[in-house]
Amino acid sequence: MTGRLAAVLAVLGLLLVPGAALAATPRTSLPDVEDEVMCVECGTPLEVSQSPVANQERALIRREIAQGKTKQQIKDSLVAEYGPAVLADPQGGGVNTAVWLVPAILVPLAALGAAFAARRWRRQGGADAPAAEREPEGLDPAEARRLDAELSAFDS
Repeated sequence: MTGRLAAVLAVLGLLLVPGAALAATPRTSLPDVEDEVMCVECGTPLEVSQSPVANQERALIRREIAQGKTKQQIKDSLVAEYGPAVLADPQGGGVNTAVWLVPAILVPLAALGAAFAARRWRRQGGADAPAAEREPEGLDPAEARRLDAELSAFDS
């Protein structure tokens, strides 16, 4: 009985392996590649470009898909045909590196500066009363009465 059960399990295992292998390798499609590639003529993403060169790029992508190539293989053939400017990802070096690094550095620094300023502002805010609520320093009572009288006359 155990020999028969083992044989059935072995057959079921063999039937499941090809199905799992097919499910693990999804087929590349035009939209998968289009959103990661630029039109080399107008510099816009290929998925929105309507130029003749964009149509040529799409035709190349469709031929590569029909041949069963992966997304990376298709992108490599586009780079070979049109150059590295066809990729939507910036390449390393120069301004492209700065475009990625500067915001990554400035945003945390700005947040740190805002936190420091807020902490300092909170500490000073509770210690001092607003200027309108403080008594003027250095006024004797006669001057304070005169000031109040002039201010009340001005308000009338």
